[in-house]
This record gives sequence, C-alpha cells and structure tokens, in this order.
Amino acid sequence: MSQAAPWWRQAVVYQVYPRSFADADGDGLGDLRGVTSRVPYLSELGVDAVWLSPFYPSALSDGGYDVDDHRDVDPKLGTLADFDEMAQALHAAGIRVVVDIVPNHTSDRHPWFREALASPRGSAARGRYVFRDGRDGPAGPMSEPPSRWKSLFGGSAWEPVGDGQWYLHAFAKEQPDLEWSNREVREDFLATLRFWADRGVDGFRVDVAHGLVRDVDNNLDVDFPTTHTALFDDGSHPLWDRDELMDVYREWRQLFDTYDPPRAAVAEASVHPSRRWRYSDPSSLGQAFTFDLFEAGWDAAQLRRGVELGLEQLDVGASCTWTLANHDCVRAASRYGLPPDPELSSHVAAKAWVTRDGAEPVLDRALGLRRARAGLLLELALPGSTYLYQGEELGLHEVADLPAEVLQDPIAFRSEGAEKGRDGCRVPLPWTPDGSSFGFGPDGGLDPHLPQPAWFAGAAASVQEADPGSTLHLHRVALELRRELLGPEELRWEPSAGGVLHWSRPTAAGPGARERWHCVVNVGTDDGSGAAAPLPAGELVLTSGPLDDDGQLPPSTAAWVVSG
Repeated sequence: MSQAAPWWRQAVVYQVYPRSFADADGDGLGDLRGVTSRVPYLSELGVDAVWLSPFYPSALSDGGYDVDDHRDVDPKLGTLADFDEMAQALHAAGIRVVVDIVPNHTSDRHPWFREALASPRGSAARGRYVFRDGRDGPAGPMSEPPSRWKSLFGGSAWEPVGDGQWYLHAFAKEQPDLEWSNREVREDFLATLRFWADRGVDGFRVDVAHGLVRDVDNNLDVDFPTTHTALFDDGSHPLWDRDELMDVYREWRQLFDTYDPPRAAVAEASVHPSRRWRYSDPSSLGQAFTFDLFEAGWDAAQLRRGVELGLEQLDVGASCTWTLANHDCVRAASRYGLPPDPELSSHVAAKAWVTRDGAEPVLDRALGLRRARAGLLLELALPGSTYLYQGEELGLHEVADLPAEVLQDPIAFRSEGAEKGRDGCRVPLPWTPDGSSFGFGPDGGLDPHLPQPAWFAGAAASVQEADPGSTLHLHRVALELRRELLGPEELRWEPSAGGVLHWSRPTAAGPGARERWHCVVNVGTDDGSGAAAPLPAGELVLTSGPLDDDGQLPPSTAAWVVSG
C-alpha cells in the first residue's frame, strides 16, 4: 500500500458501544471515562481506530440513535471534557477516533421537534421534519395516516400529533425523520460535522446513509411492505438511496477536505450493490459498508460471493470494508454455531433463534466459536478495512435468554413479539471473572443495565490474557501480523478444493518483492465435518486452530501462509 494512501483504506476499526463497554462511575451504564480507562487494552489489541456508537443525550428509545442534541454528551455518559480527554488518550496511543453521526432523524425530545409540536401546520418549525395531513377515515377528518407505510421497527411509519397532521418515522416513533430538502437542516448538520472535526474527530460513521432525501408526496398511494423494501438499482425508490442524495454528501466531502488530514467517513448504506460506489466514491463519503460477507452463512459459496461483491469497490477506486458483527446483529460465534435453515438466511434464522430465547435449535457453542475464529483470519486477510465489534475479540456468544422484563430494544415492543430485538449483543462486556459486574464497573456498583450471564466469567478479558490459546490472544497476534504483511489492495484467487477458500495477496516486503500472503479457509460442511485441506508451500505464520496430525487444515479453520 502506498504511504500516501489514506489511513482508513486498510485500517482495523474497533466498534465501541459506549453504554456496554466499561462503567467508570458504577451507575451500571458504560461511559466515556470507562473508554478512556481501557485505552491500554485497545492499544495492546492493535486496532487503528475506535468507532463510538452514539454517546449523545438520548432517552434510549433506540439505543442512543434517538438523539436529543448532536453536539453534546449524554450526562449519564460524561461531559464534553470527558470526550476530549478520551480522544486525547486514544490519539496518544496512536488510535484514531470515529464517531457515529445520525442525520436521518432526531429524537422526539430534540428542541426542534418540541418547537414543531408547539407550532401550527405549515410553520417553519414543522418544515424541518416530514409532516403531512392525515387522510379522512371512520374516526373523522385526517384521522388516518397519510399512507400505509410501515416502520422498520413495526407498526405504522406515521404518528399523529393531534391536529390532523402526522409525522414520518422510518424507525421508532421517538425518532421523527428530518426533511433534508430544507436548507436549514443541511446547514445544521454541516455545523455538527465541524463541531466534532474541530475537536479532533478523525472520521464519521454515517447512520442510515441511504435515507435522508425522499419523494413523499408523489408516493403516498404506493404501498410498501415496510419502509425498507427490496433494493432498487435505479435510484427511484421514494424513500431510500435517491440520486439527489449525493448532493448532500458531496457538500460533506468538501467540508471534510478542508481539514489536514481530510476527515474520513463510512456510510451505513443498505443499497443495491451496483449503487454502493456512489457512497464510497472519493467525491462522496469515501467508504461504504459492504454487508455481503456479513450476511453470508458458513457456506463456501456464500462466503466467496460475499468477498467478490465486496471487492467490486476496488473496481471504482474505493476501498473495501469487511465485518462479521455489529451492534445490530446476532453475534457471529452464535450465528455460525446454529444449523442452517433451508427456508431462512443465516441472519434471519439467528434472529428467530433469539426470539425463542436460544432454546431451539440447539447451539453448538464450540463449533460457532471455531468458525468465528476462522472468520477473523478470513476478514483480516482481505484488502480494505476491517470493522470489529466489541466482544468479538473475546469470542462472546449472543445472550439469547434475556428475560422480557429487561429488554430495551424498541423492536421487541413494536414487532408484537415477532422479534426479540438486539439487546443480546449489547450486554456489558466481562473484564474479570469475578466482581459484581465481571469488571464492567467497580465492584459493589449498580447492576449493569443489561444482566450478564454466569458464563461470562470464563470469557473475561483477564482470563483470556493469561491463555495463549484464547480468542483474545488470536486477535492480538493476527492484528500485529496483519500490519507486518499488509501490502497493496489486490487479491488473486488460488485453486482450491470444494468447500475451501484460498486467495493470495502481495505482502509489504517492498517494491519488486515476489512474496505472497495466502489465506486458506476450510469452510467444511454444514455439520462442521468434511475433509482436511492441504496448505500451500511456504511458511505457516498463523492458524485459527490446530492442524490435524497430518499437518492439514481441518474444517472450520483458517490459516495464513507466506510464500516466496
């Protein structure tokens, strides 16, 4: 990789969900001082950047993505001074800072929305949001929602305000959608981006980046199963991925490029693969998440297809992104340990398993962890950036049996029992095998905001630090070795047997070097069995698990080999 390439093109970024990472004050909720206290851990892990999920003032109607003030810190999580101290500590350790930005909506407690509710129809205050008159119905004039659109979290996408008007919310009703045709909205978000960039933030993860711009009025009579329907490939969807959205991001890029170095951005854009480049183009945000590998089951054909779709970003000059987990999905170690469902995708089947409290089908915990460890070597060996979710380095499984009374995710309530929600991957991390919260907070503090299972003791960070065979140790070694091997953003598929993925890349050995970095992943069969795979000639530098007695790669195992 050229020394002039932006830092983010092949970075390893660690996602921190602040409320569940580390609790410094013992109130049961993770905070920014907790993040600061764990900077040595993050430094030893070897990540290049930390991405923080929202830490803004919020009622937590959607895990912090219902934002009251985009330019402040939730008092429960700290202060702006705490943020500055955290950023300084991360920068001192050579770790960059990426923050979540939430432009599609505010919370219903935001001053703008409160002003809108207190203002009449047609007012400038209401013009910042998507308000429309209701339709006439049996209950009277304007008593029905403007359309039959459904929220992503279940129920109607419209909420009445009592005067005949309704506001649009693609997510929870506490998250009113902003009107991005309004210049005041655009200017306010430019001010927000400047605010954080001036505080030293190195980059932004853009939530629901494919939203924002809409064509509501011409489509009120069109029915969609939900507000997030099949991906369109022509920019014509009234609510998602519209062509004119790029005007917003070109303006953001102009702002980012006024900084030295330019600020980075990555789009969370659930769009047709043929349109992903619009977000990752250098004139736009510069990078976009590719979820194709993330959505694949533990199946060789699906995984290869996920890699190939992600690599298409290289064809347009953009970098690739790879991830196997985040705060919105069932943890990879559990996903990969469930038997495949012929009727459902891996992700949908895993969510259904959570809804059944993890009782059925039976989770093969050991197999799932073995595959998650192999998946780590798979994603780290690909050209581009890798995004790791907190707890992956500990090999954590989903906490699927959380009781109903502790759930926080609005999906659990709005879906009327169809889904249990995402709380199971957001349970506070275990740092020690003992203490009232496994080291998440000071001993004797308040209980964590989500209960931790007893099995967390064996997965605690301090336990794994003492075990050279642990998943934490594997992450540390893999990240250090990756940094040594990382070369140009190129990939060549190598011949391999069925059920085996094998590619190679140039290493960082220098100009003209012929050394290549091979990654071999024996995906095996659905039940975890299958034939062992031979390794290419060269130096075996890392495996996700032990080789068999013949020195071959067992199923559900990955290896890195360097050849001359």
